[in-house]
Amino acid sequence: MPDNDPSAQILSIDLVDEDATISLATRLCGQLQQGDVVALSGDLGAGKTAFARAFIQALGKIQGTPIDEVPSPTFTIVQIYDELDPPVWHVDLYRLEDRAEAFELGLEEAFEDGITLIEWPDRLADTLPVDHLALTFQMGPTEGTRTALFSGHGTWAKKLTSLEIGT
Repeated sequence: MPDNDPSAQILSIDLVDEDATISLATRLCGQLQQGDVVALSGDLGAGKTAFARAFIQALGKIQGTPIDEVPSPTFTIVQIYDELDPPVWHVDLYRLEDRAEAFELGLEEAFEDGITLIEWPDRLADTLPVDHLALTFQMGPTEGTRTALFSGHGTWAKKLTSLEIGT
């Protein structure tokens, strides 16, 4: 994820607990559309999977397609929710050893046809789409708190300012 992108816009939101993460994901899910890529970064346990799970479940609820179980794709690498419109690809690249493996998974299709949530996007290096929303979770000052840093890259630099995600 290019943190050195001079065009990137940054927004920071404090999350007091996991419910705040769920609320953030719920607010964001209605604003993403086909072709959007969200790069989820942060240490283990920082909230990437919790955010993705909440996003997918909230979108399912909005669309009248409840999704009860959203397992972490740590071992399957990709979990596709094609019952959603557009389909949501939840991707966890933690175990990926070579970025070429990522495209064997069909990520190019995901980038065009769905909403793609990518955990450990650094494994893609420079093959991550230029237009993406980077969301980095950092541990907060007290137990259970987090900070969500949004960074818009490419066209997302302008789109970020119009997102309704404030807490």
